[in-house]
Amino acid sequence: MGARVIGIGDNVCDKYYPAMMMYPGGQALNFSVYAKMLGADSAYMGVFGRDEVSAHVMRTLDELKVERIRCRQYDGENGYAKVRLVNGDREFITSNRGGVANLHPLELDEEDLAYIRTFDLIHTSQNGHFDGQLARAKSTGVPLSYDFSGRWRDPYYTDTVAPQTDYVFASCGSVPEDEIKAYCRMLISRGCRMVIATRGSEGSLVYDGERFYRNVPERVDAVDTLGAGDSFATAFLLSVLQGDGIGEAMEKGARFAAKTCMVNGAFGHGTAFRE
Repeated sequence: MGARVIGIGDNVCDKYYPAMMMYPGGQALNFSVYAKMLGADSAYMGVFGRDEVSAHVMRTLDELKVERIRCRQYDGENGYAKVRLVNGDREFITSNRGGVANLHPLELDEEDLAYIRTFDLIHTSQNGHFDGQLARAKSTGVPLSYDFSGRWRDPYYTDTVAPQTDYVFASCGSVPEDEIKAYCRMLISRGCRMVIATRGSEGSLVYDGERFYRNVPERVDAVDTLGAGDSFATAFLLSVLQGDGIGEAMEKGARFAAKTCMVNGAFGHGTAFRE
């Protein structure tokens, strides 16, 4: 039987300019969709608005058969980001910072907690408007993965969030390896089980408290790099859950991330929009 995993937190549409196409995304939602694509039983929990963006995201989840039965919906704008492509690399222009999720962040009730206990892993992120509920989520006993993205140096994440997590992902870019290794050791000392540092074209570095593992990404002529980090994280986590070694999990993550770079948007499913 395959893994059962849930992404909790952000959902958006990435609005591409000047193409005027929008694609479903968001770190938590991407995790849920990628997990489904990789054969897992997956669900998404988050907050939707009531507009054309939310309608497209919900419709896409239903088409992909990603469970969303514990989501909330409120009047107002769904989360969105405005994006442009420059030689295959995405550049964020602006966003509405989650839309209605800012006003109505998730608050877990007992039914939510009972539902979460049916999963093997929770994945969330610094964009999820979910930090206030981490302790409740952790109380379920389900392992928790959290993506710090580029905010990994922020003391709030290292001191407050990291001790509540099992897996931490950090986008470290071109930071010197010695600095990344010191950071990984520090997070493990805070109680985290594993730290995964992604380094762009330099690949990734994983520390499990005993040794470091290194992986080099596959080289592709990227169409769109949006979602590459989320796809690496999803494939890596699913591989670890099924008992693969860390090296193999990193290879699976790199292969899946390379495939994602060949698709417009995080995972396709674009639709035209007008301002």
